[in-house]
Amino acid sequence: MVFRMTSLVPKFIKRSAFNFFKRELLQLRIQEEDKIPKYNFTDQLLLNARLLPTRLELLKLLPENGIVAELGVDQGRFSKLILKECKPKKLHLVDFWGTNRYNQKKRKLVEETFNSEIKSGKIEINLGLSVEVVSEFSDKYFDWVYIDTGHSYKVTYQELVAYRNKVKENGILAGHDFVRWSRDGFSRFGVMEAVSEFCIKYDWELIYLTMENDNNPSFAIKSRG
Repeated sequence: MVFRMTSLVPKFIKRSAFNFFKRELLQLRIQEEDKIPKYNFTDQLLLNARLLPTRLELLKLLPENGIVAELGVDQGRFSKLILKECKPKKLHLVDFWGTNRYNQKKRKLVEETFNSEIKSGKIEINLGLSVEVVSEFSDKYFDWVYIDTGHSYKVTYQELVAYRNKVKENGILAGHDFVRWSRDGFSRFGVMEAVSEFCIKYDWELIYLTMENDNNPSFAIKSRG
């Protein structure tokens, strides 16, 4: 007969361990909260905001036949939607593929999936971290950029600042995971705070926000200047 180890642990010890874990997690969350500046959108920066059901609907409203960048590609599923819905003249896929989850196997899959588009020059892979690769692009180059990388406050804010001059006049910065926490509740995202702080400091406005329940929301912003 095989016994599960957990069946040998008294219930009060399990409860104690669980409560200890909850307290530690709460303390970590408080520490993470303290590190992130909080800026609230003003009425003016939300004046033209529009709610959308999904990020597919967001893609349908973004400029077609433009020069586009996707920061954070994974295995290229969203890249396919960008190609289909927006028909970009040029699509830059920016990724590092340097972690266990986002690895070189996924990079190879992307290269195989878009082999013909890469050969024709329609798609270009820019290998590296988004805030480093940005120096490869000239100012006012992109029609829009979609950000889906690390989702932390620091990285997201750096990306917004770094790419703000890389989009054309009336160009758009968009992105995924406009939430405070990951879906499993263990990772503190900072996209909401980074976007609101950026908009306030650089006078950009929120124009689109998606509201899907089966995926994290996406945002889109543009300069008011």
